Formats: sequence, C-alpha cells, structure tokens
Amino acid sequence: MSKILVTGGTGYIGSHTVVELHNSGYTPVIVDNLSNSNIQILNQIEKIIGVRPEFHQFDLCDEAQTKTFVQENPDITGIIHFAASKAVGESVEKPLKYYHNNFFSLINLLNAYQGKPINFVFSSSCTVYGEPDTLPVTESAPVKKAASPYGNTKQIAEEILEEVAAAYGNYNTIALRYFNPVGAHASALIGELPLGVPQNLLPFITQTAIGKREKLTVFGGDYDTPDGSCIRDYIHVVDLAKAHVAAIRLLEKGNPNGKYDVFNVGTGNGYSVLEAIAAFEKASGQKLNYVVGPRRDGDIIRVWGDVTKSTEQLGWKAELGIDEMMASAWAWERYLQENPIG
Repeated sequence: MSKILVTGGTGYIGSHTVVELHNSGYTPVIVDNLSNSNIQILNQIEKIIGVRPEFHQFDLCDEAQTKTFVQENPDITGIIHFAASKAVGESVEKPLKYYHNNFFSLINLLNAYQGKPINFVFSSSCTVYGEPDTLPVTESAPVKKAASPYGNTKQIAEEILEEVAAAYGNYNTIALRYFNPVGAHASALIGELPLGVPQNLLPFITQTAIGKREKLTVFGGDYDTPDGSCIRDYIHVVDLAKAHVAAIRLLEKGNPNGKYDVFNVGTGNGYSVLEAIAAFEKASGQKLNYVVGPRRDGDIIRVWGDVTKSTEQLGWKAELGIDEMMASAWAWERYLQENPIG
C-alpha cells in the first residue's frame, strides 16, 4: 500500500501511529531530528511490528535538507505531520522557540511538496478553541485567542493549511484536533517518554508513583469545576493513532468535504485532574503523593469534545476507556524501570 511520511515519528504519538500504519498495510517512513525523542524507540517499534521502519534524521526547519529528502523519496503519497514543540507551559516561557520550530518545519514541508499530489494530516489541538463557550465543543465552535504560544501555533498552522489547500490544487488536508493523549501500547514497549521533567500530567503521575519524582503538583485547585481542578478529555494514544490512519484513508478515497477539513479526536468525556489521579490509583493499586499548587499560565479550565463528526464522517471512534489508559501507562513506566531507554 501507500508510503506515508511520519514527521516526528519516534515521538510519543508518532511512534504509535507508525505501528498502526504498518498494521493497516501502509509503509511508514520516519523523519525526526530526535530533539524530543530517543533513537532507541526504533528498536521498540521493530519489536512490535517485526520490521525496522525506514528512518531519516534531520531537522525539517532546514529547508535544503527537506527539499532533498522530498526529491529523493518521490513515492511518498501521504504525510502525517507531528514534528513540533508541544508543551503549553514551556511555550509561555519560550515563545520564539515555538514559533520558529512549529512554523518553519510546516512551511518547509509544504514548499517541498508544492506541485505534487499529497494527502496531508496535521497534528492540531483542542487548544484552538481556547476556553469554549459551550461544551462539548464542536468543530464549528469559534476559534478564540489562544491561551498560549503553543496554542497559537496550532491556530495559525490550521489557517496556513486551509489557505494553501485553497490556493494550490495538490494538497488534500485534514487537521485532527486532539484532546489529551495518554496511555501506552498494549505491549508496554512504547509509550510517552519525556526528556527531563515531564510537561504532561500522566508521565508525571507514573514517575511519581514509581519513585522517580518526589511528588506531583496539581496546577490549581480553585477553578470553577466540581473538584476545583481542570477538566480534560483524555484519549488513549492507540485510539488517537488509529484516527490518523482513518484520516489518511478518507483523503485517499476523496473527502467529500473538500480540500481542507477538521475533526475533533477525543472520547467526548471530561475528567478532572483529580479524577484522573483517582483513576490511576485504582488501575495501578498505587497511592500517589500529590499536592495542589497554584494555577499554571496558559491552562484552559475545562474542555471536552463532541466527536459526532469523527464518528460519522471519519469512520472512527475511541474504543479504550480511562481504566485502559491508566493501566497501560503504568505498565509502560514499570517496563522502563526494568529496561531504561535513554
């Protein structure tokens, strides 16, 4: 079947998507600069799928290298673009890093493929909705001023893709607006592998539970929510990976909605941070050491998605619940304790 370029393919969501592409008969090709991932993940992917995926190490912000890669790989028919800086808190502290990395990589990729027919799936985010007026949030909800530079890069990238799709005839594009990916592959051979201090909730939970971190700080306990902590729509990373395969398939057969489209990718259910902690404690049997601290800049109070469009038009629906998310993340953390990576 088709050869699909996966940028950021050794990262958390990228590695799971490489596995699901292979399982669906595609040939994934990875490009990653390893700035936020580990080369050993290639070994882990090979253990799962039985073959080592094709891998190219370079930075998509390098325009010349990107063009050379595209010229040397003319048989690629689709792109799933993950490669980007992605931490909300860090983006508030280092906005220029986020604007440089997230825009230059995207623009260089689009320029390199200009004039060639390509199916393009973009890794976007529910942060484009800001603090939504109504819940669950649908794809037709207004895109508000971003709460962080990270969110702003996703908003602007979506605008770039929509305008490029309208101006040039060769790009067929879907932006998947993720909610909060968590969990790990059922084999416990791949999962979220943060470099340094985790920026996301679940790896901080699992690292605290296993003793790598002294305690977990919950950012804010005085929000206008039932228990005072932020509410998110957590989605299992394997379900999310399968959504990318569904998006590629829709683009291959021709999306009736046109050259550019967006889909929410979540479960449609909201869990607070404290509810997520309780779910982890139940799934793992571990009592977590955590404290409630001050709010964090850039955080949205509550958001979860209406996934009707994804179910009806993308032909995809999340299958794994909060218990599977927490149990798989804990299995991955225990695997890492016995088999350190990095």
